[in-house]
Amino acid sequence: MTLKPQFCRSTMLATALTLLAAVVLTVLGASPARADRCDDLAAQLKGQIDGLKVGITAANVIYLSHPQAKEITLGCRGRNFSNELYAKADSRKPKPEFFELVANAGAMIFTIPKPDVLTGATRCIKRMGLLRGDNVKMRYRRLDMECTRTKTEASIAISRGTDE
Repeated sequence: MTLKPQFCRSTMLATALTLLAAVVLTVLGASPARADRCDDLAAQLKGQIDGLKVGITAANVIYLSHPQAKEITLGCRGRNFSNELYAKADSRKPKPEFFELVANAGAMIFTIPKPDVLTGATRCIKRMGLLRGDNVKMRYRRLDMECTRTKTEASIAISRGTDE
């Protein structure tokens, strides 16, 4: 008879200590409020690229601005891609400075060497023409690139699939 009260007391004590430890771990172990990974990436881009300004965020897209690009955006976590860089040049044939901007941003976003992004973007834009048309899709170094142009401007969208 003396064993039952001791067993019950020790079980209740162990349960209470376990519950208390779980509560303390959840309170102390909770990570502090942080910005989204995409916001961190935009801040890193702003710090590394001269003249780049971070604008508003709407629907998982961060609008950026730079003197060499008419429009530049950073898309984050869509259904079909993990990150996406979209840049529009203000002329039909972009200047080398535009390609440098795209290469710098792409290298930081997709963590691949800058020369690889520069080569892929240059190839994509240069492939547009009489034979292939004004809309070119290509894949280079595990990046999906889509280049389009109109009569007055050219644009490139670089993305990586969610499974890569």
